[in-house]
Amino acid sequence: MKRIGFLLFICFILFSSEYGFTQTEHTTLLGDSLQEVVVTAQREKEIIPGQSLSGQRLRRLSSNSVADALRYFSGVQVKDYGGIGGLKTINIRSMGSQHVGVFYDGIQITNAQNGTVDLGKFSMDNMEVLSVYNGQKSGIFQSAKDFASAGAFYMVSRKPIFEGKDNNFNFKLKSGSFDLIDFSGLWEHQWGKNIVSSVNAEVLNTSGKYKFRYQKEGGYDTTEVRRNGDVFYVRAEAALYGKGNDSDWMLKGYFYNSERGYPGAAVKKDYEISLLNEDRQKDRNYFIQGSLTKKVSAFYKFMLKAKYANDYMNYIMPPETTLQPANNHYWQQEVYASFSNLFKLTKGWSANVSADFQWNKLDADGSDMFNANFIQPRRYTLLVAAATSCDLSCGLSMQGSLLYTYVHDKGNGKSEPAPDKNEFTPTFLLSYKPFRTIDLSFRAFYKNIFRMPTFNDLYYVQLGNRSLKPEYTNQFDAGLLYRKNFTSSFCTGIQISVDGYYNTVKDKIIATPTSNQLTWTMVNLGYVKIHGIDINATPTFRLKDVDISARLSYTWQKAQDYTEEKKEENLGEGVISVYGDQIPYIPVHSGSVIVNCSYHSWNLNYSFIYTGERYMLGGNIPVNYIPAWYTHDVSLSKNFRIKKRTLDVTAEVNNLFNQQYEVVKWYPMPGTNFKVILSLTL
Repeated sequence: MKRIGFLLFICFILFSSEYGFTQTEHTTLLGDSLQEVVVTAQREKEIIPGQSLSGQRLRRLSSNSVADALRYFSGVQVKDYGGIGGLKTINIRSMGSQHVGVFYDGIQITNAQNGTVDLGKFSMDNMEVLSVYNGQKSGIFQSAKDFASAGAFYMVSRKPIFEGKDNNFNFKLKSGSFDLIDFSGLWEHQWGKNIVSSVNAEVLNTSGKYKFRYQKEGGYDTTEVRRNGDVFYVRAEAALYGKGNDSDWMLKGYFYNSERGYPGAAVKKDYEISLLNEDRQKDRNYFIQGSLTKKVSAFYKFMLKAKYANDYMNYIMPPETTLQPANNHYWQQEVYASFSNLFKLTKGWSANVSADFQWNKLDADGSDMFNANFIQPRRYTLLVAAATSCDLSCGLSMQGSLLYTYVHDKGNGKSEPAPDKNEFTPTFLLSYKPFRTIDLSFRAFYKNIFRMPTFNDLYYVQLGNRSLKPEYTNQFDAGLLYRKNFTSSFCTGIQISVDGYYNTVKDKIIATPTSNQLTWTMVNLGYVKIHGIDINATPTFRLKDVDISARLSYTWQKAQDYTEEKKEENLGEGVISVYGDQIPYIPVHSGSVIVNCSYHSWNLNYSFIYTGERYMLGGNIPVNYIPAWYTHDVSLSKNFRIKKRTLDVTAEVNNLFNQQYEVVKWYPMPGTNFKVILSLTL
């Protein structure tokens, strides 16, 4: 470990001797220095804007991965199974992780095996914008996949910008708690007037060890060390961006290779702390994707997207820590293609037709059950979306879309695959701006969508159920957005948004026991009603040479289980009713605050996160109770100009007051920890 750190530090010292477009008309594209870029190309209007963090504000957050940054969005829950090495998944408005589409540079990342994406695998190092949309993006010129989720999370990587030179170089070295060493390098090159490239690579190594306190009723209190959370990964990305006559194109390659431990649950067993497992996981993921947007005429333009992805995972459960040791291997492949067509019918009326095809394949081995019974599923998915958008002169904007989904599964003949699925699902969006001189708008949407059962739901041995129906959601949302700029006051501007929503999830897929507790199966039983309010405020201030910006978010949410079949359960305290109880891991109250102060080359950033009390199971009884938690993070950075070079030095302290908390029951999170970041731009 010390040798690795020393070599990376030497590399950093030796190295030390933006072309692109966005969807906004006026945007700040930020490298390691602040640059204002005005993009004059016309953009498509969004009726219902999403929540976004971008540029310097995103980089100033105390975040190891994109999952950490997502905690600052309202209506979003992130499950974190403990520390850097733990699994991290996103849940929007309590509809479940499998209802969230995760997109990277415009193309969805999928996992046909279990339907979830581990966001801990995605670094913040090369990320430019993170956005969350409830329902879907309201710009209609998009692939059919963009219409196909109950919520969407978009990651956009940095695109090159050049200022009178052909090359940009950036090198970062991060070190801190958990024996962290993280080194990355970025090279951007301008090959000509219309073609630029970007190459980014990162190596991270951490032991993942940290102390935590274990408590129980009656005052038992001891300190343990969280183990088996080590991570070593290598990530590399390369991209080409091009611009032609009324066209833009992108080609991107991505590679990720890691070995990590999955820390077990910290459960009191007799008089000692049992960490239960020492599971290990190896991942190797790569994909190649590209897109082309071409304006043929004032009436018509089209967009092509394509992707090939290949994922390998090796999950090891050692015999000394489990009754059923395993060394399982999984291989997933995906082929994806999309064709979107935008027609500008009149000045305020547009229409889009998109068609997507996706092929998924899953192979597995490593145990008798896989070798003997695994069906080796293949899935063929066709999606066709028709959408239209209309802007009226009275300030009213409307959008509607209809998505058709066809799914066909095949197997290896060992058993019958699930029957074909055909579904039509609509969406309607509305926005009204009543005043010309006041930036106040009202918006609403309705969306009906579903998620297909995953390969695990359908085909996992002793659990899979081939007759499962899709899991449907209905979403109703109404809200407002107000923006105001001030020219002669301490407060220079403010943006406030408020949304109320009502969602339902029916035919929810859950695991239930059969004739004995060892054999379970997947069935359609669940029905959940979700009521909530999201509030976001973004004020900005200026006091002489000090710029102050803040971001405040709050969510109130009641997500209740109304499954008739689960009206009564034996939860260890006799048979009690769980009908109408808050569903697991969803707090009624949650919120966050981010405050940034800038003074010349100094930046001070403070962030606060609060998650209210929750329950780990459906029964809202004391044994399932998880207390509220909150954390305070602080970072201070300084920018140094050395001739034509820029050196940024950042110091972070996370969980400043050493809060002992759990996001997931029995998976303790780190206490106070720190990080130092050196970033050199050439």
